[in-house]
Formats: sequence, C-alpha cells, structure tokens
Amino acid sequence: MPLVSILIPAFNAARWVGAAIESALTQTWREVEVIVVDDGSRDDTLAVARRHASERVRVFSQPNRGAAAARNRALLEARGTVIQYLDADDLLAPEKIARQLERLEPDVLCSGQWGPFYGDPARARFTPDALQRDLDPVEWLVTAWTGGLMMQPAAWLAHRELLERAGPWDERLTLDDDGEYFTRVLLRSREVRFCAGARVFYRVGNTASLSWRGSAAAVRSHHLSATLSTERLLARENSPRTRQAAGAKLMSFVYASYPTEKPLVADGERRIQALGLSPPPVPRGGPLFRVLSRVLGWKRVKSLRQPYYQAKVRISRMLERA
Repeated sequence: MPLVSILIPAFNAARWVGAAIESALTQTWREVEVIVVDDGSRDDTLAVARRHASERVRVFSQPNRGAAAARNRALLEARGTVIQYLDADDLLAPEKIARQLERLEPDVLCSGQWGPFYGDPARARFTPDALQRDLDPVEWLVTAWTGGLMMQPAAWLAHRELLERAGPWDERLTLDDDGEYFTRVLLRSREVRFCAGARVFYRVGNTASLSWRGSAAAVRSHHLSATLSTERLLARENSPRTRQAAGAKLMSFVYASYPTEKPLVADGERRIQALGLSPPPVPRGGPLFRVLSRVLGWKRVKSLRQPYYQAKVRISRMLERA
C-alpha cells in the first residue's frame, strides 16, 4: 500500500488550514501523511497547524518565499511515493485519493473533479467540462487552453517519480505557478486519466489568494508562466492545433493584464502574431462583452470595466479585514 504525502503550503490561512488538514486525515485511504509548510505567515497559521501535529502530520516553517518555494520544501520533506497537493484553504472529499489510486500508474497523471464554493463546501458546484475524460497530455493542454478551462491543483494525483522528472516548482512565479508546473508534469506523463467522484472543494472569495492580486509582480509572473508553458508545448508539437492553443493561452494573459504593464502585454501580442494564426484569437467573454467588443473593441471595453474590478477587490479586502 503506497504512502500518499499530502502537501499543504500555508500563508495567512489560520481560518482554514485546520479544516484542510482534517480533510486530509479523513481520507478513506488511510496510508497518508500530511506535510504543512508555513511560509512566513503573519497570523496564527503556524500555531493552528502545530495544534494538529502528530505522527501523521508534520509541520515546518520558513521565511516568506512564496507558495512555489513552500511546495518545494514540502516535497523535500515528504516520505510518500505518491503526492497530493492541497492549498490551505481548500478541502478534499474523503474518497478523493482512494478513487484515483485505483487508476494511477508511475507515468500516468490522474485528474479529478473540483467545485468552487463560498463559505459552505456543501454548496460547491461540480460542473462537467471537456477535461473530464481520459486524454493524451498534448490533447489535454489543447483542450484546456482553447476552451478556457483549468484543473485546480489539488485535483491532480501523481507518483513522486513523475513529478521529479518534471522538475521543481519555479520559485520565480507567483500567479499561475501551477499552470506552468503542471504543463511540465503533463508533458512528462504518458496519459491523463480522469477519475469521476475524486472531488476537491475549491474556496473562492479569499482575497488573500494570489488570484486576486493585480500587482506588477503578479503580471510579470503570469507573463513568464504563459511564455514558458506555450514554448514547452510547441517544442513537443508544433502544429495548427498547438499553435491555436498557444495563441489562446497567450491571449488569456494579454486580456487579464491589459491595460497594466503594457510592455509585457505588447510582448504577448507579438508572440501571438508570430504564431501566424488566422483569425487571431480574441478574449473570451459573455454576450454583453462580445457585443460591446464588436462595437468598441475589446481593449476599450476592458478599460471601461477596470475601475469596477479594482473597486470590487478593494471592497472585498476591506470585508476580509472586518
């Protein structure tokens, strides 16, 4: 029976890390250990994690270096042959790991279902999409990038030797560090196997999450992640389908970052042009966005929406501190 190491990087997650640890310990697959790495939290995260310390839960701390560094430290400390990543504000369903172990092989990457929730995990929404099937790794990336889809990091399960062949998390990255990392893991794998019922509960509305950060550093990280990921896919297969996927991946960066950090946005646009796509990719959006973009152009529409999103983040952060 393989030992599964559940790796939890934690930063200012005192409100949630206890529940994350409990979801790891209540797995129906009993051969698990939990590794928590506190990444220089300024709240009581370390104290909460240490209250759960036991033979099955080991807790480490380090100065703040980012989630990628905390995950690398956790993997270094892990003893298991199978690795499960889990963010400190997310939760695993009890049978998540057991269901995936039924299909896991050393060169296979197992995916699962993930559902976002706000407040109550019982209200998480698990929506079927085109990634919920067995796929060749290149086909998985093409499907995800062209469809604007993603796999939450905790939804994966992998043998340690596969992760080690892919290399460590890139500690230069903050935003989309998981996108770059799992692109490498995918391209090292033989197959992606989807495991129905292997569920992860993904907390949304946490303004401490990196996904809420629009800083210059986050934009630089997103640019580097998109650049590295697309270069690696095209190095594996340079074809119409992979160029289209790379264009969509780069466009997601361009749209998310415009109108800030304009030199990086311009670099992303140059990379898209170099792919020679016809028609060129356009940002994804709802019906109103598409209508307004046809009239005003998507950049104008995005500029008009920017103050609204900035105000939304400021209000959410004030509510979090209240």
